[in-house]
This record gives sequence, C-alpha cells and structure tokens, in this order.
Amino acid sequence: MNYSEDATKQYHIQVGEGDIGKYVILPGDPKRCAKIAKYFDDAKLMADSREYVTYTGYLEGVKVSVTSTGIGGPSASIAMEELVKSGAHTFIRVGTCGGMQLDVKSGDLVIATGAIRMEGTSKEYAPIEFPAVADIHIVNALMAAAKEMETGCHAGVVQCKDAFYGQHSPETMPVSYELLNKWEAWKRLGCLASEMESAALFIVASSLHVRVGSIFLVVANQEREREGLENPVVHDTDMAIRTAVEALRKLIKEDMGKEK
Repeated sequence: MNYSEDATKQYHIQVGEGDIGKYVILPGDPKRCAKIAKYFDDAKLMADSREYVTYTGYLEGVKVSVTSTGIGGPSASIAMEELVKSGAHTFIRVGTCGGMQLDVKSGDLVIATGAIRMEGTSKEYAPIEFPAVADIHIVNALMAAAKEMETGCHAGVVQCKDAFYGQHSPETMPVSYELLNKWEAWKRLGCLASEMESAALFIVASSLHVRVGSIFLVVANQEREREGLENPVVHDTDMAIRTAVEALRKLIKEDMGKEK
C-alpha cells in the first residue's frame, strides 16, 4: 500500500521512478546533500520531505542521486527501501564516525567492510547470525579512490548502535555493565570506529539484493582522548565526499564496461 497523497511518489522520501538515478550517495545530514550535489553535473533538487532531501544529477553521463537518511537505522532503512522501489541499486553511505583504535585519528577516513549489529533495525530483517557486510565491489572502489586521494584511510569492521549517548556516556545508563563490557570486546576485536547506520543498510541491502558500502570521516576518537593523545575535533567531510564521488565514478565505468 502507498500512503502518499501522490501515488507516483514514495511516502517518506517523496520521489518516484525517473526522479533518481540507479546510483545514490546517502549522507545522514540533509544539509550535506547540496554540498554533495555540487560534484554532480546539472544537479537539481528533486524532493525535500522530513529528513529526506534528494538531488539528482549526472556522473560520467549517468543519472545519479544523493538522498539524506537522517540519523540511525530506522530512517536509513526507509530511505533505502523507497529508493530501491524508485529504481536505485547501488548506494554509498557518506557519514561521520568516532574512532576506536588508537591509530584511527581525527580527520582520517574509515571504509566499513562489515558492521557490528548492536542496533535494532537489522533484527527486523535478518536473524542476528547473518553478517552485516558491505558489497566487495564498493569497498574496492572506495579503497582505490582513497588511495588516489592520498588520504589517511582505514578499512575494517565498524560498530553500529542506536543510542549516541549510550556510547558517549555509558556509565550513566542503567545497562552500563553491558555497554562498557561490549565496548571493550569490540576494541579487542579490532573494531575501527562507531557510527549508527551501516549495519541496518548492509542488512537491508542483502534483503533487497542491492549493493551498498560506507565511508566515514573520523570526527574524533574518545580512546585517544582517554590516553591523553592528540585528539582534535574535525567536521570537514569534503574528503569523504570526494572519495565517495570518485568511487561512484569507478563503479559506473565498471558497470558500463560489463554492458559492452
């Protein structure tokens, strides 16, 4: 059932078939969409509904889009569901994260190869035993793009949660015993960083049989702060955006080559 007043548009994101490209960049922040769209050719605002802002333009002559997802797995999963219904099949999340390993520094980039499902959305799609993993072609494209950009970059597992303050003030929570113990486990297992959307997106993509990957700017690292190490707070996401755009170009060219 479509609950939208306009039956040609998806209920939440308010775009329809033909409004978007098959390749979509997914930031969380709606205000980041215009910044990303500037890297497209002939970009136009297509929709602005709730936390979902969508621009569509072109890369390599192919229609592409950017749609914001808001914060967390529930809104991100809605965006992906409705974008897939509108014709999209390839997604790159561009966002921010907090570093967990001491060598993951402010201003670095993190590419997620997989995500810890410490959130709720993915559990409504797949049993907890099913892994949340990124599409290997997108991971490879992001890594190649980051190498060309000559920027500090890490690839590996990230942790996803629903409660931002459960990460940053775990000792104040009634379930502090679980949050603190599991955080230590993730660190010992080599988890690179913490964020809020990738686990849901990876599992939803598996369910819908589409491709997704994620790249993040490391805003800061609370573990470095605890150790008294240098830990500035960085907010400029431009390098992560440029890397994602370049990776999308690579994927488009790769897909065009397969079609010949």
